[in-house]
Amino acid sequence: MKVVILAGGLGTRLSEETALRPKPMVDIGDKPILWHIMKIYAAQGFNEFVICLGYKGYIIKEYFANYFLHQSNVTIDLTTNTIETLQSQAEPWKITLVDTGKESMTGGRIKRVAPFIGNEPFLLTYGDGVSNVDVTKLLAHHKESKKMVTVTAVQPTGRFGALNLTEKDAVFSFLEKPKGDGAWINGGFFVCEPEVFNYIDGDATIWEREPMEKIAAEGQMSAYKHDGFWKPMDTLRDKQELESDWNAGKAAWKIW
Repeated sequence: MKVVILAGGLGTRLSEETALRPKPMVDIGDKPILWHIMKIYAAQGFNEFVICLGYKGYIIKEYFANYFLHQSNVTIDLTTNTIETLQSQAEPWKITLVDTGKESMTGGRIKRVAPFIGNEPFLLTYGDGVSNVDVTKLLAHHKESKKMVTVTAVQPTGRFGALNLTEKDAVFSFLEKPKGDGAWINGGFFVCEPEVFNYIDGDATIWEREPMEKIAAEGQMSAYKHDGFWKPMDTLRDKQELESDWNAGKAAWKIW
């Protein structure tokens, strides 16, 4: 089963990092967050990817075009202009990189990669969020539900510490990162049947609007509740928190 990754947006809320590169290429540790996302899937047996390019997509192309060389020990003979690979740590991935337009919305990007998916179900996610979601269980839930789309539902952590007070304003408990207001939200990590392409009109279509709203209204959407780790990289603060976890060896999404 192929994994489609949306990697073409501008990432304006992370402009400190995205002025020179696309958001999925912002590093967590010494690897782009896109690499981390792909490792999450690969660790669970999904090694074929279709990446939807847009803003500065050539940077993603160049990264993977040179990936094998950068991950290998080589001997370069300048007299014969040959390169001998001695040992490689490259991933066993097959990656299709598709230019889906600089201005296309999420739905438009999905529609544009339809020829590379074929008439089969596919996995879909965003190029800026990591999780320890069990993709095998997600896929099993999707098959059991017999719906057109399954979305992973998550409960995001609140950004501010929560105080529990007595009637006299004494604090009897404090939680640094509470679970928000308890609402379930779209965490990405979808499973889609190929019929979803029929719900997307063109480049201007936003996947999370008309297509998802209509599919849900028709009773063709299921939610897979994930109560484990999930975090998007929306802001510089998010990026710093993810990198801090990675450098400290506490990256909950590192399941490989």
